[in-house]
Amino acid sequence: MNIPHLKPIPRYLNDFLDWIDVEQGLSSKTQENYSRFLKLFLDWLEKEKLTNIKPSELTKEHIWDYKVFLSRHYKTRDGKQLKRVTQNFYLIALRSLLTFFADKDIPSLPPEKIKLTKQEEKPVHFLALDQVEKLLNEPKGKTKIGLRDKAILEVFFSTGMRVAELVSLNRNQIKIQPLTKDLEITIIGKGKRPRTVFFSEKTVQHLKKYLETRNDKEQALFINYSGREPGTRLKKRSMERTVKKYVISAGLPINTSCHTLRHSFATDLLNKGVDIRTVQEFLGHKNIVTTQIYTHVTRPQLRKIHRKCHSEK
Repeated sequence: MNIPHLKPIPRYLNDFLDWIDVEQGLSSKTQENYSRFLKLFLDWLEKEKLTNIKPSELTKEHIWDYKVFLSRHYKTRDGKQLKRVTQNFYLIALRSLLTFFADKDIPSLPPEKIKLTKQEEKPVHFLALDQVEKLLNEPKGKTKIGLRDKAILEVFFSTGMRVAELVSLNRNQIKIQPLTKDLEITIIGKGKRPRTVFFSEKTVQHLKKYLETRNDKEQALFINYSGREPGTRLKKRSMERTVKKYVISAGLPINTSCHTLRHSFATDLLNKGVDIRTVQEFLGHKNIVTTQIYTHVTRPQLRKIHRKCHSEK
């Protein structure tokens, strides 16, 4: 197919970046990554003397050759081959470019023609409920730091928020009145997607105790009480260190992290019979496929239910 008005693929890069910014609403970091990933594809086109190839001329064979290049020939700065998960980042960016062509009615390969490299499933690390309880009870005393840390752990498990979302919370979002029991607020999560998160009655009580210690004007919900910038917003790394401190003192697996609490939140919901679409909403996942990483951890529970319901009389 030869359509005269089409430009060579490299000349669409800026249009594509505008599209993922304006129409897809992707973050500046994601735009930066996509630009970097696609630059490798454009460099490969140049190497293969395909700089002038138009979208309509791109074939499945070109895609296959590029996948072989990523898998066998491209080396990182330290001379290593790309991991499969990293290869997929490059392929996802290229697939997004084809989606852009489809959206703009520019003849090209359908995006679904780009198949991702199969990669091993990483096990999802989560805590059992008794372990979660042990961690939540680890902050002791009524000091400002103890009350803050208790509130942090409770919020993590009650809401399933990402650490970046939690450190971004402001005090004016947490409207606790004398009769407030549980609470729900809207946050802007990953990919600038709004979602509702829910604070349990227990979590609200611990937040209230923590907030009663605050007489400063800092807008952040969680603040530093030590370090170089006391009284300022608690940063992501500091929050991760805080959680790790209690993980160690509680004697829990050392690989337990902030994200482990998010995994534990999701797994607890699934084990209690919440359907996966609802869990997707709670977690703020754009794609149900992302949420499906949790389904295998609930299989033992499903097996128990099956045995109970279908055991021989």
